[in-house]
Amino acid sequence: MWMNEAKESPMPDTTVRNNIPLIAPMATRCGGQSAPGQTRIAIDSVLEYDVQATSEFVFLIHVADMPGQLLIEESLVIEPRMPFRCYTDAATGNRVLRLQAAAGSFKVVYRAIVDRTVEPMAPDTPEVAVHHIPADVLHYLTPTRFCESDELSAQAQALFSACAPGLQRVQAISDWVRNNIAYCIGSSDASTSAADVFTRRAGVCRDFAHLAIALCKALNIPARMVSGYAVFAEPPPDFHAVFEAYVGGRWVMFDPTGMTPIEQVVRIATGRDAKDVAFATIFGPARMTSMFPDAMLMRDMQTASPQEPLARQAEYARA
Repeated sequence: MWMNEAKESPMPDTTVRNNIPLIAPMATRCGGQSAPGQTRIAIDSVLEYDVQATSEFVFLIHVADMPGQLLIEESLVIEPRMPFRCYTDAATGNRVLRLQAAAGSFKVVYRAIVDRTVEPMAPDTPEVAVHHIPADVLHYLTPTRFCESDELSAQAQALFSACAPGLQRVQAISDWVRNNIAYCIGSSDASTSAADVFTRRAGVCRDFAHLAIALCKALNIPARMVSGYAVFAEPPPDFHAVFEAYVGGRWVMFDPTGMTPIEQVVRIATGRDAKDVAFATIFGPARMTSMFPDAMLMRDMQTASPQEPLARQAEYARA
């Protein structure tokens, strides 16, 4: 697999060992209670791996520095300690963690506190004509491996051409996916595409997002995938996939699964489809042995810390 070179940008509160930046816990950027309209969320993500021989890892697990979410504090711990490199991709804003692990086992622990804000949109927010779509958004109109908008054009026209254009049409697409695709774990795999999901009428969150993206693109609405941490009512915790559509001159997030309100989704990465936003890409003989990407609402905005979710992790481990 090939990855574009990305422009490096400094990480907050970093130290350096062997010319490799090491993240220390981020100092609090703003204390006290969240402002009205904000949702404060604590992230407690633990990934464990067994490595048979020296392997390269590329992770997308850091909270993105993007509009709509304010990172209050974060920390990253890798056990056993080893050199790693962090940078922000200039094109996407995704924050990348890279490391090389020798044979054995290791663990990555990422914790953060985030204030999430969602700006209301008017129901009559219009679509953007193709002629006026910005250059950096235009490529989100083209088909991809998992979002074959060209193959779903006739179906999209039949289902949604009569809908009011703009935000209402995208909402209709999201609602249709939610109402017509069954959420069924094990019904898809890493090769399942939007066209497959449309035919089979079953999938998981990434499949719901792929189908919604493809249907939007088929109607000349730019759309893209977002991976994130999400607050779920039922355990176990997991990474989540949603989508964004470009309407009214801005990106608007939708969750076609309906599993959690969008104000309780914290963005990690943005891309054209799932291959751009995978939380881990491994080059070598290694396997994941445990995954715990938890997110929870902060009960006490003034006193809660990233340590609070540890009780939930221990509770799930005993279950």
